[in-house]
Amino acid sequence: MESKSCNNFISYVGFEEHEMQDINSDRENSINLNSIKLLRGEAIVTTAQNVLMFEPVSESKQGMSGMLSVTNFKLAFVTADDSADDLYQQNHLYGSVVPSKVKGIFIVCKNIRTWSFSFKFSRNIDDGKNIVNALLHHAFPSKHHLLFAYEFKEPYFSSMDKRVQLFRTISDWEDELNRTHSKSLHLKKGWRISTANTEFQICPSLSQYIVVPASVTDSQLYKVAQHFQGSRPPIWSWSNEQGAALVKMSEICPSIMERTQENIMLENIRKNHPRKIQPVIIELNKDISIKTIASSFSKLVRLCSPESVRQFLMQENNFYSLLESTKWLKNVSYCLKKSVEASEHLNECTPVILQEGAGRDVCCIISSLVQLLLDPHFRTITGFQTLLQKEWIAAGHPFSDRLGHLRSDGSEKSPLFLLYLDCVWQLCQQFPAEFEFTETYLTTLWDTAHVSIFETFIFNCEKDRIRATVDPTTHLVLHSAWDWREQFSEQDIQLFYNPLYNVPNLSDNATKTKYLKPMCAIPFLEVWSQCFFRWIPHLVIHNGGRNHIEMYTRLLQNDVAQLQLDVGDLSTSPVDKLSTCLLQMNINSFYPFSNKKSGNTVSTPIINTSFIMSDSMIDSQSLLTAPD
Repeated sequence: MESKSCNNFISYVGFEEHEMQDINSDRENSINLNSIKLLRGEAIVTTAQNVLMFEPVSESKQGMSGMLSVTNFKLAFVTADDSADDLYQQNHLYGSVVPSKVKGIFIVCKNIRTWSFSFKFSRNIDDGKNIVNALLHHAFPSKHHLLFAYEFKEPYFSSMDKRVQLFRTISDWEDELNRTHSKSLHLKKGWRISTANTEFQICPSLSQYIVVPASVTDSQLYKVAQHFQGSRPPIWSWSNEQGAALVKMSEICPSIMERTQENIMLENIRKNHPRKIQPVIIELNKDISIKTIASSFSKLVRLCSPESVRQFLMQENNFYSLLESTKWLKNVSYCLKKSVEASEHLNECTPVILQEGAGRDVCCIISSLVQLLLDPHFRTITGFQTLLQKEWIAAGHPFSDRLGHLRSDGSEKSPLFLLYLDCVWQLCQQFPAEFEFTETYLTTLWDTAHVSIFETFIFNCEKDRIRATVDPTTHLVLHSAWDWREQFSEQDIQLFYNPLYNVPNLSDNATKTKYLKPMCAIPFLEVWSQCFFRWIPHLVIHNGGRNHIEMYTRLLQNDVAQLQLDVGDLSTSPVDKLSTCLLQMNINSFYPFSNKKSGNTVSTPIINTSFIMSDSMIDSQSLLTAPD
């Protein structure tokens, strides 16, 4: 097969021999624009009739015919087949200069889902070209206000759990300080909430409220911040009951040779400790970087998104060597080792300072993992979402840049958030009863990070978020990703909760101080198959897989709850609303994720990372300069 490439786009010649499923004229005519469910603010950009969609990892010989459409939010494929399959996860939001002729496209999404379409039987010779143009234009907007979040006009009535703290008010920070110092309120006096950054005068990427040593004045903060990269002074993240603090700190600016201001801050952190112990500095930029993580993920995507059965079989024969060459598990292992190292220091009552570049990337991973290992509160769903708000969103992790929401402008795209979620998944495998959430929750969270409706993951910092909400020209309404009912039914949300979760007695001091110590070496780690392989049909175990254990556990819990109700124990209610018929309905190993259609529509948000087109070259430079 001939292959040509130009920048990020590859052209393959070969979509020639296709068979189309028989479809009579009446069914064909029933496919129209009204078949596509549109959200308020969503508009159809272009459509193509008689497009063939192929099964993932197939020989592309026989496809299903339908209408392919691109809106300003999603890619949708509609057939005349109205048979519904509502067993699998249903997302309410999805509903269910290019060459002159494009015969086929192969799309790899950021969640590694693949799509393959042929335009051989399409009525209009320009359909392929129009579809690709529209995809590229809306998948890679050049400006932030062109994201669909600004067009989304659905009425919003928040049903988010009020226990999730967003850390946008001073009261949230006060609550967190009080919670972590609940057993030792006298130790809380060593830290204070500074309001010096309420107008982002100190640092544009930090939140409006930051926790700093009580002995450091606001005027000192102004002076200190200028010596650190990104103007980010050392800030508090968490403390244990013995008063040992976890602090994040960026590196000194390369242009500054003397380290006086850094030493002043280190001394203030030391004096905050009840025993005046010198803090340990853990440097995070020596063995891992944004670029190495991005390169690793790129190799992993190629391994997890084969284009054909032949490529899949070739990769299968050398799977472990190919997996090792990606170095993805090596990165996971590194993050877990560093988090265990920091946790052990804190348990020995030694303060820990995490130091990295601007302190907005790997610092977020390690600080979050440390708190998961040491604090059971963050192992609940509300606690975990609160942790992400504190250590990622409020701390200024550049989600827009790292997730590649906009057309590349020199910013570095790298899936640090996925690396963190993979680390959390490894913890869930080693400690299956310690976390309230399931791997389905983690996988869905990764998918949600790419939906350009939720403000949680589309901004680089709080300053950008506030600026967008007060801009009279945009009228942006903030939809939180933690409002899961915006996307899913109660039945889908129930699958986020771990039926094996052992609720800790937080009033028991021994339980509260117990921490997790995972095995971090690569031989003890696994591949997160649900996240990475769920779209490969050849790897699906029909009516089997590990998730059947979880489903049977849910049913047993329901039976126990029902028996307790029958004997008059009114304090107990059924744990789960899932129907007992689910286990008789051929649940596969990647449940609730499936390549099956939802009714007569298959759709995905526009989160494309690459396109492969047949029989033509694509000039990516002309696309990058296309007018908005």
